Amino acid sequence: MATLSSTALTLADWAKRVEDDYKTAAIVELLSQSNEILDDMLIVEGNLPTGHKTTVRTGLPTASWRLLNYGVQKSKSTTAQVVDTCGNLEAFSDIDKDLADLNGNSAEFRLSETRAFLEAMSQQMAQTLIYGNLGVNPERFHGLAPRYNSVNIATAQTAANVIDMGGTGSTNTSLWIVCWGADTAHGIFPKGKTTGLSHKDMGEWPVTDANGGLYMAYRDHYKWELGFSLRDWRYVVRLANIDVALLNSVNAANLINGIVRGLRRLPTGSTRYNPVTTSDAPTISGPMGRVAIYCNRVVSTYLDLQAMNKTNVLLDMMQFEGHTVTMFRGIPVRSVDAILNTEARIV
Repeated sequence: MATLSSTALTLADWAKRVEDDYKTAAIVELLSQSNEILDDMLIVEGNLPTGHKTTVRTGLPTASWRLLNYGVQKSKSTTAQVVDTCGNLEAFSDIDKDLADLNGNSAEFRLSETRAFLEAMSQQMAQTLIYGNLGVNPERFHGLAPRYNSVNIATAQTAANVIDMGGTGSTNTSLWIVCWGADTAHGIFPKGKTTGLSHKDMGEWPVTDANGGLYMAYRDHYKWELGFSLRDWRYVVRLANIDVALLNSVNAANLINGIVRGLRRLPTGSTRYNPVTTSDAPTISGPMGRVAIYCNRVVSTYLDLQAMNKTNVLLDMMQFEGHTVTMFRGIPVRSVDAILNTEARIV
């Protein structure tokens, strides 16, 4: 018996997507996520056809105190170049023309499938931005986690910006502090290309089934070329090893303390958000970019509860771009469902 392909919509799928009057049903997107880091990320055109090359200063010249009748030694600064690559995320959708036309509104039926593809690609891009590792998946791009994967400064320079919050098991998560800017951290797209997720309606195409037979189908093409460039590692901080199983206990990690420590790791911060001035704690300011705090729903819920505590003067509920969000001294706390609760301990 032939097995229906899991990549092709069937009559059974069609029946699940229409109402009794054969109109396309409004689908409840139970699998949708909130990954606000994609909304915040600054996107810059790369200076390479496949990514972006960054030149960084690695050493300063040496100056000398000179005595009369004695000269000084020549010196120079040193630099290094780092290349960040882009990944190419693509998908095709083929829907049997007769199947899409059954309800008399093929455009609406195809749109219901397009929404699913856009959500799936958005989730994959957010997951790669956080956990993408070229050593494991060379076809993707290098994300945040593999760049900040140690608390030992003897093994990684970026360990200076990884704060250990004490979790020792495998139910850990991370909170990220990112300063987006052209000279700090930003997304990239290939030189000469267009940015963002593109969707092309390719119209009707002859499609081959598993047995080599042809049928007409509506085809859609989805494409998203994106990468991540960390130009200055000092402008990203990771609060690692946050044990989510302990957040409601007396042994919970002190996230407020950790965020304050993390913000002080930034050489300069943000000028976009007005800091809350109800505390004697020093504010973070500077011209380098836009600072935001990223965590998953478990941690953001915990911070929301802390913000409702009348004695807490660092967290507050404020309006940010038309929405009520938790703010830490004027810096928005943003939800990223792609951040896992099952991270291994960072050592």
